[in-house]
This record gives sequence, structure tokens and C-alpha cells, in this order.
Amino acid sequence: MSRKTKTEIAEIYRQIQDHICAGLEQGDGQGKFVEDRWTREDGGGGRTRTFQGGAIIEKGGVAFSEVHGPTPEKILRKLGLKEAEFFATGVSIVLHPYSPMVPIIHMNIRYFEMDNGVHWFGGGIDLTPHYVDAADARYFHQEVKAACDQFDAEYYPKFKAWADDYFFVKHRNETRGIGGIFYDRLSATSDDHFQQILDFSLELGRLFPRVYSHFMQKNSKIPYGQEEKAWQNLRRGRYVEFNLVWDAGTKFGLDTNGRTESILMSMPPQAEWTYMHQPKPGSPEEFTLNHLKKGIDWLSFE
Repeated sequence: MSRKTKTEIAEIYRQIQDHICAGLEQGDGQGKFVEDRWTREDGGGGRTRTFQGGAIIEKGGVAFSEVHGPTPEKILRKLGLKEAEFFATGVSIVLHPYSPMVPIIHMNIRYFEMDNGVHWFGGGIDLTPHYVDAADARYFHQEVKAACDQFDAEYYPKFKAWADDYFFVKHRNETRGIGGIFYDRLSATSDDHFQQILDFSLELGRLFPRVYSHFMQKNSKIPYGQEEKAWQNLRRGRYVEFNLVWDAGTKFGLDTNGRTESILMSMPPQAEWTYMHQPKPGSPEEFTLNHLKKGIDWLSFE
């Protein structure tokens, strides 16, 4: 089997964007994606699709990009690379629901190569519930593990631990949510291995709308009030903090002169910061905070 070219990979990722958008529109049942095509002055471009008029999704985006050109000096230094032209393509998604009972979700898959032969895949999927729920956590991690196990039994435990470390708000000493998987700089050792990693990324793309449609249909029916909405806005604030302070994808996009609107698509429509907020003892909010920790076995979480 011959190795897919960068152009072929970009086209496959465009198709995954189409698949995800169609699945999310069906799951929401009302909203539609609006497409914004853009070009990058230094080379390449993309199409950013934002969700509008949703019944369940308040703000969401599914972005595809295919960019290329001279690798910025800042990236070369950060990644320890030699000077060369780069090519990067991928799909990135973040969804913010109206209901605080429906979780925030994020996924991205990406491919990077340089004209000196350096190449790798990266990506992941993670869930950020406003309220930690045992059944939801088990379901999500079971589905993610099943996707991983199709390709390598070591993927889930390895990439789950990586996600715990990556999606960690260090200045708060808490995880962003209940994690999922994260992987980066996976280089292929053969053409077959290259295809396996590519297929794994595509499986995550297919998993995404199925998993989130489950949460949309199940959790959007749960009643909530102003107290839960206030908590949602506080948790959204934590999401903002992680993305602006720690997220490597945000930094990469800005460092490569990417499109700011698309890069910051992940921001919630509104968020709050309450000084020294403390949840009530024994409350669902306190339960959530107590379980934003690394190393939890969500597969058997009760």
C-alpha cells in the first residue's frame, strides 16, 4: 500500500469535516452550519463552519485548514526542527451547548509534514462536562477506548494519561474536564503504519458526531435553573483560561499567522469569573470540582 500524499490527506479531512457537520445538524435537529472560506497570506487556507440557530448547540465550529509555507522561526525553535517548508492540515471542533447539563466537547485531528521528510500526526478528543456524571463519563471513555482498541491496545491507556497531563489547568490545579485521549508527533515507521495512524484519526472523526448526538439527545432533556446556568458560565471561564494560556494548538495557529477568528472559534459565547467562588458543601458543583483530577479510572467510575 502506497503512502497517502499530503494533498490526499487534506481531501480526506475535508470529507471528515462534511461527515461531522452532517451528523451534528441531524443531532441538533434545528441548527445549520454556515461556511466561511478563507485564505492564508503566507500559503493555504481553509473553511470554517460555524453553527447557527441551534436548538441544543449554542455556539459551535468545525474548522478545516490546509496551510503551508516557510516554517516560522518560533516554531522551529519550539519544536527543535531544522529550517524547511511546512504543510499542515486538520479538522478541529469545539461545541458549547445552551444547557449546562450537556457537556462541552472538543476534538481535533491533524497532519504535519516538512519538505525535509519530517512528518507526524496528532489529535485527540476530550469531554468537559459542567457537571461530572458517572454514567456519562463511563460511556464516553468506553466509546473512546473501543475506537482506540481497533488499532492498538496500548493507545487508550497511553493517550488517556497524555490527555490528563495535557488538558490540565496548571494555575488552577485541576483538569479541564474528564479528559479523553491526546496524542502528538506520531511518526510512521512504514507505509502500513502511516495508513494505520491516518485511519485511527479518521475513526475519531467518525466517533465524534455519534458520541455527541448521544449527549445532545439524553442530557438536553434534563431540567436546570439559574444556579446551574451560573455554574456553567464559571466552568466556561475555566475553558477560556486553558485555551488562552496553555493550549498548544492555539499557540501554533497564532505563531504561524493563522486566521485569528478560526483559531478563537473555541471560545464560549459568554463566560464569568466570580472572585473566590466556593461551591456549597455536598453540592453537585463540589462533586464536580472534586473529580477534576488526573488519573481517574473513568471506565469503572461510580
